[in-house]
Amino acid sequence: MASSATTTSTTLLRLLCLCTVLPVALQAARPTNITIGALFAFDSVIGRSARTAIQLAVDDVNRDPTVLSGTNLSVVLQDTNCSGFAGIIQAGLELMEKEVVAVVGPQSSVIAHVVTHVANELRVPLVSFAATDPALASTQYPYFVRAVHDDSFQMAAIADIVSLYGWREVTAFYVDDDYGRGGVVALADALEATRARLSYKAAFPPGADRATLADLLQRANSMESRVFVVHASPDSGLDVFAAAHDLGMMVAEYAWIATDWLAAAAIDGSGAASESNNIQGVESNNIQGVLTLRQYTPDSDAKASLVSRLAGAEQPSNNNATAVVNAYSLFAYDSVWIAAHAIDQFLDEAGGNVTFSADPNIRDANGSALRLSALRVFDQGEQLLRKVMLANFTGVTGRVGFQFDADGNGPESGILINPAYEILNVGGTGGVRRVAYWSNYTRLSVDAPTLLDDGGPPPNSSSTTPQQQKDQQQQMSNVTWPGGTTTMPRGWAFADNGQPLRIGVPYRTSYKEFVSKDDTSKDGVSGYCIDVFKAALQQLPYPVPVSFVLFGDGVTSPSYDELVQNVADGFFDAAVGDISIVTNRTRVVDFTQPYIDSGLVIVSTVMARSSDEWAFLKPFTPELWGTFVGFCVFIGAVVWILEHRHNEEFRGSPWNQMRTMFWFSFAAVFFSQREETVSSLGRFVVIMWLLVVLIITQSYTASLTSILTVQQLSTGIQGINDLLAGNDPIGYQQGSFAGSYMIKELGVKASRLRELPIDEYADSLQRGPSNGGVATIVDELPYVQLFLSSNCQFRTVGQEFTKSGWGFAFPHDSPLAVDLSTAILKLSESGDLQRIHDNWLNTGTCDSTDGVGGPVRLSVANFGGLFLICGVACGGALLVYFARILFQFCQYHRHGTSDGAKEEDKEEDDGGGGPFPDKEKSLRRLATRQTSFRVRDFMSFVDMKESEVKSAMRSSSTSSKSMGRSGSDTSDGPSSP
Repeated sequence: MASSATTTSTTLLRLLCLCTVLPVALQAARPTNITIGALFAFDSVIGRSARTAIQLAVDDVNRDPTVLSGTNLSVVLQDTNCSGFAGIIQAGLELMEKEVVAVVGPQSSVIAHVVTHVANELRVPLVSFAATDPALASTQYPYFVRAVHDDSFQMAAIADIVSLYGWREVTAFYVDDDYGRGGVVALADALEATRARLSYKAAFPPGADRATLADLLQRANSMESRVFVVHASPDSGLDVFAAAHDLGMMVAEYAWIATDWLAAAAIDGSGAASESNNIQGVESNNIQGVLTLRQYTPDSDAKASLVSRLAGAEQPSNNNATAVVNAYSLFAYDSVWIAAHAIDQFLDEAGGNVTFSADPNIRDANGSALRLSALRVFDQGEQLLRKVMLANFTGVTGRVGFQFDADGNGPESGILINPAYEILNVGGTGGVRRVAYWSNYTRLSVDAPTLLDDGGPPPNSSSTTPQQQKDQQQQMSNVTWPGGTTTMPRGWAFADNGQPLRIGVPYRTSYKEFVSKDDTSKDGVSGYCIDVFKAALQQLPYPVPVSFVLFGDGVTSPSYDELVQNVADGFFDAAVGDISIVTNRTRVVDFTQPYIDSGLVIVSTVMARSSDEWAFLKPFTPELWGTFVGFCVFIGAVVWILEHRHNEEFRGSPWNQMRTMFWFSFAAVFFSQREETVSSLGRFVVIMWLLVVLIITQSYTASLTSILTVQQLSTGIQGINDLLAGNDPIGYQQGSFAGSYMIKELGVKASRLRELPIDEYADSLQRGPSNGGVATIVDELPYVQLFLSSNCQFRTVGQEFTKSGWGFAFPHDSPLAVDLSTAILKLSESGDLQRIHDNWLNTGTCDSTDGVGGPVRLSVANFGGLFLICGVACGGALLVYFARILFQFCQYHRHGTSDGAKEEDKEEDDGGGGPFPDKEKSLRRLATRQTSFRVRDFMSFVDMKESEVKSAMRSSSTSSKSMGRSGSDTSDGPSSP
């Protein structure tokens, strides 16, 4: 028992010792020191602030017991000397020889493009705080991690600014290296998404002198655009503004936007921009009115503390330049912490195992002094890279983390979350103030972006689609522009330093009212189109110098398609004249708002129709005349039937009744019948017939008037369908689009078309197809109206079969086209456009709007409904009438037959042989009575007056009653003795 207790005690003691020693053993398993590198240009605006920030970050990491747990973090600083070659060979390769597990940097995008290849081979993660070229994508360089927002986001912010102010063209000044070119490509893509464009790229070499920059600025100033975006390095970008100031380009009507290099180089980043912030170390007049961007980092205690420490930090003794605290120093500080957190998690996972091995693919060539064999591969580099990409902490720049696509390999993978910028404006006397914020979910806004605790956007913004985010309301505060003005720059000016615009004008040879050469005018041209253009120019809020240049030889009308193409080719700055806006022209130029409606119409010859002695018969077709006469007779017969038993005027001899029936039929047509209808059915039929007669007579009158007065077409063409169905030649104006339109769109054979000058229209139409002329002319409405105003023997037929207008032509994306469109609308609203039209185009005395076309003869089909209604009404009246007659006849016959039978029986009994009469006689008598009922009696009954029938029926009823009483007295009385 004692032995067992002793064993238990020993086991517990050993376990206690093991628990005490294990943490020490694990701690000992971590390396006592781990090294990272930092690759940047010491003597640069960004490098001076980043150097201090990196050193402070390393000190803070080593003081924090929760990070690295006893492992000391050391950093090797390597200077790139602001040289691409030195940064790649001396700095990059030498740094990798020192077996660093990660590199904070490189600072330069140019160096990053080369060093990343080394990092990929040696598996050393690069955590860059300043290489912003969007081309450094994680899919191409997996070991390159960008701990700062790339330039694609600030270019999207600039595009939103351009869109907000309605500018359409932008000129880019940029340093001609990987950083500059990558940024400008992103700018062009962002502008295209907002329907703007990069009209000119002005690239200057790194380290360009003032003379080179001035020459480049002068060339850019000869372009139309007055919106300039400067994307340069902080060390050379200020020279661009100095040269622009010397050339007088920092004045009103210019708009300058600088990327975030200007904020890093010249604006104090120690706090939020405000009216009290002043430009540091730069002539403020050179950048007065400039808009610039700065990477936005939310305010926090940690940020304020670091900024204070950076501002008070002692600079290296060998560096006389002053360090400026900027956003890049904050990102450099967080970059060290990204590496430290990743190394801490990596050491826990790898058990403190950090090893390097030789790469057989990397060796020195014979006689080489590059010492490539000294470069060693970090065996756990891929494992450390995964930890870097999983960074998730709150730093001085806000929430630090990277976003990924669903597959982890898309274009959005490895991008720092929450890209946001401040839009700063350099005002008067060097003051700087914030005018807006920009983020990828709020776009331009006067309110700072609000993020959740996890670093993501609020639900009400993240739930919207990217297109909805783009379309939401953009806002900016008032901006002070170059020259100290608050008026928004127009964004463009006339090319060639204000030289007059070359305006192409068609040299018309006919109908010079529209546009033509005019030696008496100071402009050398005149006409309706010229006056409209000049009036529109006067509506613009700025002067536009113009010079009119005639296009054409003055002998034949010029081709308007060639004129428009000259505008597209740049030979003319614009084209003014009677230029139709058609599809093929809109593909090469932009047109203003139409200032006059136009469309193709058909012109044909008309002739006065002489009326003959039988013209009165032509309104109706023979079928309609026959139907109408037949209905007159039919209605007379119906009325005679309905009125015969009631109306004395419809009785008498057969000849008299026939005459009355026909007279009534035709007299009703003129509403002059003397006979009055007394029966209800007769009046109903007459009312229906009079309605039909009224409509037919009114239609006859209108048709006859048209026949006697309207001029008739000599060709029979009444519209586009007749034109296409025929084979006669068709004329159109020289230089007009009408010919190609009819061939391509309407399918008219080219052999039918004749190109004519307007002054030959009349002769060609009068000669006609049989004499070498044309059947019709197809031309635009304004020309036709002017032609018809002095040629009364021609008219338009049918409707316009195209709808278009005339406009002024400008090159694609010309802002002057937009402004002139607005001016034309103002002229139309004020009535000035109509007054100009009346001044030039209201000539002649002919009415060009008379209707033409052959008379339309009315047929039975035009009144089929009326005849049907009238026929149904008559049929219904007859049915009712005969039903009533039949009923009366039955009643009458019953009474009349009963009385007659009694009298005949009585006569036969008296002389017929006693009480038993002859059977054959009785049958013959019955047959005779039945035949009389069917024919004679019924016809006699119908011919009887209504009053006679009623009187007879009353008499018969009275006689029956008397006979009944007499018979009763005879049979019931006592027999005689």
